[in-house]
Amino acid sequence: MTEGKTMKTIRRLYFYAVAFISIEVVVWGGISLLRSIFNANAIIDSASTLAQALSLILVGLPIFLVHWLWAQRVSAKDDDEKTASLRAIFLYGILLATLIPVVQNFLALIDRTFLNAANLFAYRAVIGGTQTWIDNVIAIVINLLLAAYFWNILKEEWRTLAETETFSEIRRLYRFIWMLYGLLMTIFGAQQALDYAFTLSTGGVLGSIGRETAVNAIALLVVGAPIWFFSWRILQDVLPDPAEKESYLRLGILYLLTLGSVILVLTAGGNLIYMLLMYAIGDGKSFSEFMQDIGGPISIAVPFGVVWAYYGKWLNQQFAFDTDEPRRAGKQRLYFYILSFLGLAATFFAVTSLLSIIINLLSAKTYLSISGYASSLSSALAALVVGLPLWLMTWRPAQADALEDGPAGDHARRSVIRKVYLYLVLFVSVIGGMIAAGTLIFTLINAALGGETSDFANSILNSLQLLILFVVLLLYHLSALRKDGTARADALETKQENFKLLVLDNSDGKFGEAVRVVFAKRAPKVPVTVVNVKDGIPADVQADAVVIPGSLSLNMPQNVAAWVNSFNGSRLIVPDEAAGVYWLNDFGQVADSAKALAEGQHIRPQSAAKTTSAWTYIAYVLAGLFACQILFSLTMLGVSMVTGGF
Repeated sequence: MTEGKTMKTIRRLYFYAVAFISIEVVVWGGISLLRSIFNANAIIDSASTLAQALSLILVGLPIFLVHWLWAQRVSAKDDDEKTASLRAIFLYGILLATLIPVVQNFLALIDRTFLNAANLFAYRAVIGGTQTWIDNVIAIVINLLLAAYFWNILKEEWRTLAETETFSEIRRLYRFIWMLYGLLMTIFGAQQALDYAFTLSTGGVLGSIGRETAVNAIALLVVGAPIWFFSWRILQDVLPDPAEKESYLRLGILYLLTLGSVILVLTAGGNLIYMLLMYAIGDGKSFSEFMQDIGGPISIAVPFGVVWAYYGKWLNQQFAFDTDEPRRAGKQRLYFYILSFLGLAATFFAVTSLLSIIINLLSAKTYLSISGYASSLSSALAALVVGLPLWLMTWRPAQADALEDGPAGDHARRSVIRKVYLYLVLFVSVIGGMIAAGTLIFTLINAALGGETSDFANSILNSLQLLILFVVLLLYHLSALRKDGTARADALETKQENFKLLVLDNSDGKFGEAVRVVFAKRAPKVPVTVVNVKDGIPADVQADAVVIPGSLSLNMPQNVAAWVNSFNGSRLIVPDEAAGVYWLNDFGQVADSAKALAEGQHIRPQSAAKTTSAWTYIAYVLAGLFACQILFSLTMLGVSMVTGGF
């Protein structure tokens, strides 16, 4: 039954992948050809450019037409093909692959125009510095023409789709990619503008080396801000739709933006505190050099602080959309535990660094000079100032929730997120303690065997303090884990003991005994009562849930059926051996199963109900990678800006 679907998916993947690659080959071949035609020097300098462009078009165009026309033909005949996730990914992917180059070329054109107006060299543009205006116009026009064609195809698809869920999910992903793309350019522009402002404050004059930074920043803001504004407004306008409110993609993007911004703001803040401490201690830099240095972290912290505040508000709003209290608390819990782990790591680094400084001061007199400990002390204090408040502000509320009595505390203690956090800290503590203990033992044995012992006291004390800190960390979180286990066990056992389960046996006794055996192993505290339906249902029986064999549900005695229909608790129907009876989850499985029976195949019903297509999740993963690449680029920008000031 699933083999036919798999083959269709593989075939679909092949045709759409080839169509996508071939049309991109044709587009950029055409762009290269037109650039060669309108640039006489390119033809004279290199005839191979023209030959390469023609070969790309002549090879790619027939291949694209064959595969795209096939896709169009089968989608017109088959609704499954028309609503397939791969088709949605292809159409929206083509729009991204054509419209993003349009924006990039427009940015290059605008940036070089601004640079020329400022009497600066065009090659200093943030992108496309070596291109000409005709190069950009050709790329813009060709990509826009192709985008317009597929945009019309997509509009027609939306008018005729029988089922829009898959296309809606991919469209949502498409919109978020544009929002992130515009936000990236806006942040880059704001960062460069702020960094240049600090350069001017140190005595730089307009027109000196670096003026292109301000021009590039203006170009990025002019292009990026409108893209971000309109794409984000579209995403906000569709919020009344319940599917948008419940979207895990939206939740994930908000998590990514908020947490990424928090991390970068705190990192930049730590760097700023480090620079302030170094200047206060006396690192020999002038005030103008100091101001130029702090421009890097401030230019990163300010735009990301705005992103943190803005999207943090929308993240809280997204939490509030969930009316299920335990699920809403779980979403918030993830946010706080991630920040708690980061704060704990920074605090641990700060404490061990401070202790190491004290040990080094006590064991080495030459280390007493300011130049000897200034950098290490500043780094440790900066990490402590940033990390300790962050850990306390996130861990203490999380711990308070776990120590509460009642359902809220029980959910907090049973949370997978909390368990992952605690076991991750325990894992790091054990591995770190092993390394510290190994280093300590090695140093002692090496000294006993007459090895090098010049830094014996320093090595012993540093290894010992690190071992003690890891042990303290281990014991503290192990205690929290044990408290969770004890409280959870008591609460769950009480609930299980008060829960009454009734099992209806269909006369042979095997079903009831099988259920009793399983419960004895997996839920021994739950009281199980087995009743044989041939004896009827006792009048005084009490139950919170009833387990019914599937074969009995199809052929139930009248008196038992009357009791089951009047029962107000949960009904748990378990498939059992019944010839010719198959339990299916949805209409799609019914159709596939009937087709399989007609073909003489065995039925293998899927265990899950209707789920999102795997290709949709693949698209989500690709979008996540794209977003991570954006954050990585921002991080590298921040690092380069900060380190470049030293």
